Amino acid sequence: MNEIWFRPLVWMDYRLAVLFTVMIPLILLVWAFVQKAEAMQRLLIIYWRVSSLLAITVYLMIAQYPISFLSGFLARILIPISLWFWVDLNDEIDYYPNGPLKLIFNSWRWATTLYCILGMMAFIPFLGCAFSENARSNPFCRVWWEAPLLYKEFFHPKTSAGFLGIIAILGLVIYVLYLSYFVVVKLGKQGRSATQQ
Repeated sequence: MNEIWFRPLVWMDYRLAVLFTVMIPLILLVWAFVQKAEAMQRLLIIYWRVSSLLAITVYLMIAQYPISFLSGFLARILIPISLWFWVDLNDEIDYYPNGPLKLIFNSWRWATTLYCILGMMAFIPFLGCAFSENARSNPFCRVWWEAPLLYKEFFHPKTSAGFLGIIAILGLVIYVLYLSYFVVVKLGKQGRSATQQ
């Protein structure tokens, strides 16, 4: 597999994902709670719910399930939507006093949106891996599973990949059911308002 020329780009993508989708939003969530910036708190909580699909994807990739390519692609679509969809939260954030939190929060939203859009476009050639019968033996597909397998070695060294895959499939089913309920039921009632009950 050493002949895969884009391997460094794949690993860079995982590093950027950790930065933009885990580290920075975690720091921002704590900061928003300390500053009592409720709109930012709500938006970040929504973000974490939506971006949990990335965590599910990592565990699907540990088990080397081809569906992980679809879930990863879908996550890159849903994350930017979750960051900008809510009219009421966007208005509240716009009226929040200018300062470091607002500047960094909005910079992160734009940077994450750009990262997801560019990542989604770069990921399109790999969507075929989701439907390939030989994805597990194809180096073109397997390169995406290298980082999750290293993650498993660090955090789950004694747990089988199959067991983690079953947990991931269960998580994916729950995620899809919740997303379906939101789109079919809640979205019609509350529209683009995150605070409307």
